[in-house]
Amino acid sequence: MGCFYSKTTHLSSPDDPSSVTDAVKVDSANENEGDEENQISAFKEYSLSELRKATNGFSTGNIVSESGEKAPNVVYRGKLDNNRLVAVKRFSKQSWPDAQQFAAEAAGLGKVRHRRLVNLIGCCAEGDERLLVSEFMPNDTLSKHLFHWDKQPLPWDMRVRVAYYIAQALDHCNTENRKIYHDLNAYRVLFDEDGDPRLSSFGLMKNSRDGKSYSTNLAYTPPEFLRTGRVIPESVIYSYGTVLLDLLSGKHIPPSHALDLIRGKNVLLLMDSSLEGQYANDDATKFVELASKCLQSEARDRPDSKFLLASVTPLQKQKEVPSHVLMGLPKSTVVLPTILSPLGKACARMDLTAVHEILLKTGYKDEEGAENELSFQEWTQQVQEMLNTKKSGDVAFRDKDFKSAIEYYSKLVTMMSVPSATVFARRALSYLMNGQTELALRDAMQAQVCIPEWPTAFYLQALALSKLGMDQDAQDMLNDGAAFESKRQNSWRG
Repeated sequence: MGCFYSKTTHLSSPDDPSSVTDAVKVDSANENEGDEENQISAFKEYSLSELRKATNGFSTGNIVSESGEKAPNVVYRGKLDNNRLVAVKRFSKQSWPDAQQFAAEAAGLGKVRHRRLVNLIGCCAEGDERLLVSEFMPNDTLSKHLFHWDKQPLPWDMRVRVAYYIAQALDHCNTENRKIYHDLNAYRVLFDEDGDPRLSSFGLMKNSRDGKSYSTNLAYTPPEFLRTGRVIPESVIYSYGTVLLDLLSGKHIPPSHALDLIRGKNVLLLMDSSLEGQYANDDATKFVELASKCLQSEARDRPDSKFLLASVTPLQKQKEVPSHVLMGLPKSTVVLPTILSPLGKACARMDLTAVHEILLKTGYKDEEGAENELSFQEWTQQVQEMLNTKKSGDVAFRDKDFKSAIEYYSKLVTMMSVPSATVFARRALSYLMNGQTELALRDAMQAQVCIPEWPTAFYLQALALSKLGMDQDAQDMLNDGAAFESKRQNSWRG
């Protein structure tokens, strides 16, 4: 079928280099790499139209929150005009009646930046809509890696790292006087492009101005919340303890049941059997003891974030091993291209009209010799018919009669002894204009077979993949198209 292949690179969104005070970065050699445009953007207010476009009209296919549509506040994957992936949290319409209050609260949270947080980069308070925008984390949630893993369970050393990094995030929030984190659980911990765990910044903001702060099963909420309906800084420590239980057991078990096991000295029954004993018993015991301290029924008996850090820091045994290696995840090595041709830019923003204009202007100039060969053979009736079919297809394509263009180009493909990359490219765009995205991707792949390093073929594949929602593969194709374009320009200069 062709040379199409899927990689697993991710859009990079490096950590804020200003927030490196007290944490140990595992992959320190790459700590501050990344060009300026890949750094965390300044907090901004987005228009509703921008976020509606970014999320395909808040399409259900873009929902990424684990609880789905039934949640009072839904999180969507979005792609901005600059091709950057983001997460967009859409609050229920009654959550924050005062738009100015919502925007002010969001802007304040936008200043709380740290490399262990999924940083907030924008908001929208327009009409009845209240939305938050954050960095996008491509490697799923802690819940997915603990409870619903496919290839391998989360290794013990990675579980310890999660506990350490989240303790760092909570401690930083405390230093920024953001001591309340709402509903800390395994769904709030996400993994970035390096496989590093980060704490969602969405939890720093209430689900509503006067509403409840917890949405999980009441069996897992702090005792004081059950009594008063209010959360205090110590409530966050309790919730951290429930996350420790998740990490220990690989299951979501009620704290009361876990404490019964701990008191009965049945710690082994608490441990995740999928770990197959691949951990030091002393380390597991210390982990259990910390969880027990966090889950004390009286808030005053629980430790603070400094104690959490002091407790989990000595348990780090593989600091030098990057997170993506521990987790068995591929590491992104391709960065977002900084320079795209007009065609690349048009494909990146899925502007079919612009792509059409560029393909018309380009014509068949990338297929050197093909026109001359056809002209030389014009005297045969078969070739004359082929040329007439090609001309009819080109006229239909020029006039935006894409259905006819598909018919003529399809007939032409069966007639030509040497396939034409340009014909496949034009038919690919015609398919896109006709809403036949998978056929468009097939033709773009065939164009690449004809000219293996043709940037146009890669850009059209990227466009089709974006339409199919395969954003990472689409980004790969944009990267490859830009690389081949740069290579071609350099060869011309030479």
